Amino acid sequence: MENTIEKSCLVCASIMNEINKVIIGKPDAVRLLMLSLICGGHVLIEDVPGVGKTTIAAALAKATGLDFKRVQLTPDVMASDITGFSVYDKNIGKLSYNPGVVMTNILIADEINRTSPKTQSALLEAMEEKQVTVDGITHKLPTPFMVIATENPLGFVGTYPLPEAQLDRFLLRFVIGYPNKQDEIKIISDRKSLNPLDSVTAVATPDDIINAQRDVSSVYVDKDIYEYIVNLVQATRSNKNIVLAASPRASIALIKAACANALISGRNYVIPDDVAQLYKYVVEHRIVLSAEVRLEQTKPGQVLDSIFKNTKMPIIKTEKDS
Repeated sequence: MENTIEKSCLVCASIMNEINKVIIGKPDAVRLLMLSLICGGHVLIEDVPGVGKTTIAAALAKATGLDFKRVQLTPDVMASDITGFSVYDKNIGKLSYNPGVVMTNILIADEINRTSPKTQSALLEAMEEKQVTVDGITHKLPTPFMVIATENPLGFVGTYPLPEAQLDRFLLRFVIGYPNKQDEIKIISDRKSLNPLDSVTAVATPDDIINAQRDVSSVYVDKDIYEYIVNLVQATRSNKNIVLAASPRASIALIKAACANALISGRNYVIPDDVAQLYKYVVEHRIVLSAEVRLEQTKPGQVLDSIFKNTKMPIIKTEKDS
């Protein structure tokens, strides 16, 4: 099993190196995107325009060799544009399914909060069950399947905020952030005469990604790690500042993300730091603070920081093989 983990780790490293050619100075964002893919999760990138949200998604798709489609979500995009639709085919005398953009490996959903709630909800079945149902007929999505959605947190005009049930379907949410001075100099010099995305090549195959996903599920998790995760998540349910706490889906997402982080690090076992690194990314978008706390300008991340500091981290004394 260690050799398999090592091979998947090398595949992930190669993919991240390709993406880092384009996304300068943001290795943490690249790593979060990579681990989401190999544990079968979806990602919400929430940031201002122009920092590379769509570019990082496209770079991942190119580097993995996976099929990808991009949809610019606007109020006039219909649910059938996402899931597909049926039309009567007179040649065969019955309805024929016309696939929507969701029939791909990686779906880049740009500005997801600018489309209608009905169209947003069309993604729910796809994200949770990896299938779509059109006119009572279920169509399985390709394997692997991942949604990378983007949104601008500052543009409120003409937007439809994602409901809590849909936010809960995203494994994690993160921001890319502005580059520092030297990185921005490199970005504009690289883009002076060419598109850096053109330099990204496929360094993996769909089978490599499927194998990595299988290896993630085989990563060993100590019983104390399970308890640590549940303690962190359940603490959101007893916190007086939180009116909507994290559900068991958050616990499941956190353990999957921790296992993926372990694999990318070349380990076949989870350590407490895997959980600590990902806690806020996985849980922050799943909680809602009370109105009083929001009026005080308190952020969800600050409340989670307090919970994290007050939750005892286990000490794993031995390294165990799966």
